[in-house]
Amino acid sequence: MGKEGVTHRHGNEEEERMADVVELITQDHRTLEELFDELQKDTERRPELLDKVAALLTAHSRAEEERVYPVVAKDAGERDEAEHGTEEHHEAEDMLERLRAMPPEGREFEERLKEFIDAVKHHVEEEESDILPALREAVSAERLQELGAAFAERRREELTGTTAARR
Repeated sequence: MGKEGVTHRHGNEEEERMADVVELITQDHRTLEELFDELQKDTERRPELLDKVAALLTAHSRAEEERVYPVVAKDAGERDEAEHGTEEHHEAEDMLERLRAMPPEGREFEERLKEFIDAVKHHVEEEESDILPALREAVSAERLQELGAAFAERRREELTGTTAARR
């Protein structure tokens, strides 16, 4: 299974270039929530679903940290929130790696899965109520689209294992 399998929520590259960054980030959040629902219900597919979550979470986090959070810190004056968001990304990735190393059944797995999902949902809630509204208020619609294109490109690079020469 390739990492590309997690991009079903997003349209083609042209559509992503036209979307603003807030829309793209929010779409990823909804996709993760759908994957969480599947993880809780479909115990037999857990290893595959955890792989999908890991691919999307990593790509999403790297794209935010490298393309969006610097603008959030500088233009929206939300440096502390951007740093906090980065910390939460790393915590979630650590929790996910511990989950992926466990047998996908039993009480301990269920408890760790709930902790992981709760942590990500908490991050999503903070981001959607604080960071993204501050960003939308601080920059122009055109800049949001530029950030959307940069976010989508970096996310795609991470999902496909390619890196563009420019940074």
